[in-house]
Amino acid sequence: MKPAALWIGLVIAGLSSAGCHTHPASAAPADTTSASPIPDRPEQLVFPPLDYQPPHPDEFRVTLTNGPIAYVASDRELPLVNLLVLVRVGHYLDPQGQEGLADLTGYLLSKGGTKSMSAEDLEERLAFLAADFSSETGDTQGRVHLNLLSKDLDEGLALLREALTAPRFQEDKLTLRKEQLLQAMKQRNDDSANLEARERGFLAYGDSFWSNQYDTESSIAAISRPDLQAFHQQWFHPRNFVVAASGDFDRQELIGKLEAVFAHWPFPGQTPPAIPTHTTFAAPGIYLVDKDVTQGRVSVLLPGVMRTDPDYFPVVLMNRILGGGGFTSRLVNRVRSDEGLAYAAASTFPGSVYYPEPFVAGFQTKSRTVAYATSIVLQEIHRLAQEPVTAAELETAQRSMIDTFPRAFASKAATVERFATDEFTGRYHTEPDYYMKYRDRIAAVTIPDIQRAARTHLDARPPAILVVGDKEEILKGHPDHPGRLEDLVKGPMVAVPLRDPMTMRPLTE
Repeated sequence: MKPAALWIGLVIAGLSSAGCHTHPASAAPADTTSASPIPDRPEQLVFPPLDYQPPHPDEFRVTLTNGPIAYVASDRELPLVNLLVLVRVGHYLDPQGQEGLADLTGYLLSKGGTKSMSAEDLEERLAFLAADFSSETGDTQGRVHLNLLSKDLDEGLALLREALTAPRFQEDKLTLRKEQLLQAMKQRNDDSANLEARERGFLAYGDSFWSNQYDTESSIAAISRPDLQAFHQQWFHPRNFVVAASGDFDRQELIGKLEAVFAHWPFPGQTPPAIPTHTTFAAPGIYLVDKDVTQGRVSVLLPGVMRTDPDYFPVVLMNRILGGGGFTSRLVNRVRSDEGLAYAAASTFPGSVYYPEPFVAGFQTKSRTVAYATSIVLQEIHRLAQEPVTAAELETAQRSMIDTFPRAFASKAATVERFATDEFTGRYHTEPDYYMKYRDRIAAVTIPDIQRAARTHLDARPPAILVVGDKEEILKGHPDHPGRLEDLVKGPMVAVPLRDPMTMRPLTE
């Protein structure tokens, strides 16, 4: 050891020794009378019941004079302000032949400059402010997000207003974004996971449903800067906004600042039409996409439910027991742990807002074991309807949802965003005390409720099964596990062709 290192080591040792030294005369005897006995095992630990009451949305809700509903919460923990504007806009508003217009408008709102600042100047100024400013348009919702230091709030609000009222949609940025989208299109058939997600949408909603109208080479070429400007002025209006704001500010002062941001809007805007909801679910059968990959991807599909369905809470708990509960779920235990057929197996059964999103049980496995692994998933789905779940399974599912419930309100930002989303989707108006009742509704679900939900929503009709993988290898099956893929469900086996990535029309051989 070098002398300097040795000296430092001795000093540290001396400090440690000095810190631990106790004079016998002053040492206090250990108090053993009040200490709780230490249990032998972790599961023997006993904790007092968690006493947590969720906030009510009315604590944060304010109606701004110029249209938006805002959820505002002061949070002095960090010198930051977080602003989110939800916009009633989405891909469902794309004009026919201009699919991709909503996406381009949403993206370039924050990336294409403003009336007074070029895209480059805006980017440079945001970097100087250490601010994050982004925007996007999804299927049924637009999002504009700004995060910055509280000392720069006034400048940030001015930038936000100008981006919302007078985006530049700079021509060279539009050209660049179009080129990026076209390059991404060319890779649409490269990844089997993307193929699975895309074809799953066609099976769940039908070819003609608006969410399956993808942007194409011709639709992107048909979009010009004036189209973006017209689309923006049609839908980006305060009446179509819901705002979430949290951070280092005085609440009343910020409400006044938000009033100014949305005052005297320079164009009238329109109220968007209702989101189309007419879906067509695929007939039962096997739908096979031939893709030269070493593993097959499988999605077992059934019609979904709305979040207002009387069976919503039994369905949620049923799904956690089946495949939504991670390592405690049946699909993981059977497909992964018992059989070693897949790294992961899971199911989802969302309660949908606008139209029923499907139940999906999915996994990825070797081509030769696709049929066998699928048969196990179908067995577990059927077993839920035929046999009551155990009390332990139900309790585990209930406790996981009840005990993790406070995480939904872990921060002021998460809280106001959750309430803003509920405002946006209409939950506040139909059930403002939803979260007050949430845990009681979970706890009230019984074993017969689970079985009834399984019979109604999982076992009432055969599924549509989507398989993406090497058709020849998959159809061979596995020599140790008899059974053919085509025999697993009543219905035809349909060969689903790949689609031309630039036109999205099915390719013919």
